[in-house]
Amino acid sequence: MSAPLFVAIDLGAGSGRVFLAGVAPGELLLEEIRRFHYPPRHLAGHLRWDAAHIFAEIKAGLAAAAQRARSLGRTIHSLGVDSWAVDYGLLDAAGQLVEDPICYRDERTAHALEDVFARVPRADIYQRTGIQFLSLNTLFQLYAHTQAGIAPDAKTLLLMPDLLNFWLTGRAVTEYTNATTTQMLNAHTGNWDEKLLAQLGLPAHLLTDVVPAGTDIGPLKPELADALNLSGVRVIAPATHDTGSAVAGAPLQPDWAYISSGTWSLVGVELDAPLITPETARQNFTNEGGAFGSIRFLKNVMGLWVLESCRKEWLQRGLTVEYDGLLGDVAARDDFPALFLPDDERLFNPTSMTAAIRAQLAETGQTIADDPVAISKAILDSLAFRYASVMRAIETLTGQPIAGVQIVGGGSQNGYLNQATANAMQKPVLAGPVEATVIGNVLVQAIAAGRFASLADARAHVAANLQPRRYEPQRSVAWAAAAQRYADIEARFG
Repeated sequence: MSAPLFVAIDLGAGSGRVFLAGVAPGELLLEEIRRFHYPPRHLAGHLRWDAAHIFAEIKAGLAAAAQRARSLGRTIHSLGVDSWAVDYGLLDAAGQLVEDPICYRDERTAHALEDVFARVPRADIYQRTGIQFLSLNTLFQLYAHTQAGIAPDAKTLLLMPDLLNFWLTGRAVTEYTNATTTQMLNAHTGNWDEKLLAQLGLPAHLLTDVVPAGTDIGPLKPELADALNLSGVRVIAPATHDTGSAVAGAPLQPDWAYISSGTWSLVGVELDAPLITPETARQNFTNEGGAFGSIRFLKNVMGLWVLESCRKEWLQRGLTVEYDGLLGDVAARDDFPALFLPDDERLFNPTSMTAAIRAQLAETGQTIADDPVAISKAILDSLAFRYASVMRAIETLTGQPIAGVQIVGGGSQNGYLNQATANAMQKPVLAGPVEATVIGNVLVQAIAAGRFASLADARAHVAANLQPRRYEPQRSVAWAAAAQRYADIEARFG
């Protein structure tokens, strides 16, 4: 087979992968070439990313991808980078990094929201941007950074995937889907909201032009192309926000919603235009940009970060908690040991996740055994009920019923959570593709290359070559009673 290949660089908040992919007729090749880790570390007073290390790992992955393509007798047409949202790097006039980027879980934005709202009303910001309020948003990070003092030699601000694209090509631009997550882009114009930035005293001169997903950023720098054996390879901006790529890669049926399930869970639907009303503002829904003009109307839910944080604690205590075995033990229980609101801010980055959960449980008169199985079941059941609550809100806000939900990403492998979600929502669930983000990244590249005429055509190709697992809702008195318990808890904290 001589059809060209594509490289997808997919960066999560702590680990990344380089994939070699092919989408020739009848083909959906997804081969992981390299996996690497880069946990944030405390440096110079903040929790920071080692950007140089990330780039070195990407280059190693690209070299390996080039070698693998040659062994297959195929060429690489282009590559694309997607990553987590909101974090950014600052460059000086020579294009050098001024300082290592600060991680969104850093504490510098602890009081930024109230300070920003004192200068610009919350309702005005939402009306202009359509983006949900999270303390981690770039708007609040940059405000805190400005107040603390931005290095005087900073000349350019680039979100993480745009920073990497700059290092790959020498061209500095900001891709649209990720730009929308900053809460600094005007939802009505699709450009930076200069009035908002001016009201907050933010350095708009650091920002670059916004380009849509599918933009050809340019060829690899000659020195990189030579060193990596990737001559002639183009760099394409996919939906550089990883959730934007995940949704692009989800072969959604009409009237179906999605959950991009991982460290965070992004729960939403695709719309043709932003939905910005007093009620969407009150419920803190967001209108993030999608590929090819779509809007991802969604809400962030804390996600499997809660469970993974508990597993790290158990490991530190010497408890071996193997994931599949844990889920099997959870599924074997038919009770509901405890329920809580997963989106409690205390669960964002606590010193002890189990202690933070217990603190919320105590406020509703609940206790839970110091048992990984019981705690894991409480986490997964609570996530499922939270997903169902968000879906009901989406139906009300959009006026459109949801027929079912497609769960994509790594969390789609969690069979217990998939079934619990179907039960909580009383709607069918399709689980997969696991690598939706990589697939979406590749599909946008393939559309740019002319392989597909549209995203609908590209998604049809995915649907024809993948078989997701289906979960039908189950009814029981116990689930109904637990749903009411959760509703009471959410009414108290939500």
